[in-house]
Amino acid sequence: MQQPAAIPADPYFRSLGDGRYAPTAHTEGAWARDEQHMAPIGGLLVQELLDHEPRTDLQLARVSFDILGKIPLAEFTIEVRTLRPGRTIELVQAEASAGGRAFLRATGWRLVASDTSAVAGGAPPPPPTPDLLPSTPLATDWGGGYIDSLRVRPVRPPEPGHGEVWLGTDVALRDRGPVSDLARLAGLIDTANGVAPRRDPREWLYPNTDLTVHLYRQPIGGWLGLVVDVVWGETGVGLTSTTLFDERGAWGRAEQILTLRALRA
Repeated sequence: MQQPAAIPADPYFRSLGDGRYAPTAHTEGAWARDEQHMAPIGGLLVQELLDHEPRTDLQLARVSFDILGKIPLAEFTIEVRTLRPGRTIELVQAEASAGGRAFLRATGWRLVASDTSAVAGGAPPPPPTPDLLPSTPLATDWGGGYIDSLRVRPVRPPEPGHGEVWLGTDVALRDRGPVSDLARLAGLIDTANGVAPRRDPREWLYPNTDLTVHLYRQPIGGWLGLVVDVVWGETGVGLTSTTLFDERGAWGRAEQILTLRALRA
């Protein structure tokens, strides 16, 4: 399997201790330059959930992110707690805040792991692997430090509302502590909303207010495959739905609810 290459000196986040982090320029958002892109900090919250009272018999099976406001390009703090302890099922939460204001919350279900390989099935076939595909920019309409940090390998040219692409990065998620493959790939998932826009982002805003990821397998490796479908409704709401892949195959689904807003000419 081909992995993203050497890691640059600057990670997405620098650890300041006691749950505090400082974002680097690699986290700069696509909608506004004074905001973080949600993708990297989403991966960081996943790693914090994994670090919290870890148990080898449980696995993270669903993570729901609620974007509570602007994600500032500034120092922030993450607090993690167990909402519902249990022997075979647990609910955990990580919340990021800055200046006394919570701006992003991740809630995760941890379910007991068992061997169900004899009955496993139903996953969709994977797209061609990234080592067979050329690298190209994500899109000329997007910018910012996060988008610039990506390695992009489209499976085919995107259409309005549908896209298939592999994403990777050479940037480490954080500068201290281990980072799981799940957290590394989770730090790319929110990009899905920009893979196959239905309209030009210079004419329409369509940010997501949430991201929910369901996993039926723990992913491995450094490449994230996305097969994306986008629907816009008639009352200002849209939905980006994505099947998630690693180089072994599909491992989960992601959903993002969108608020649709036309920009004035």
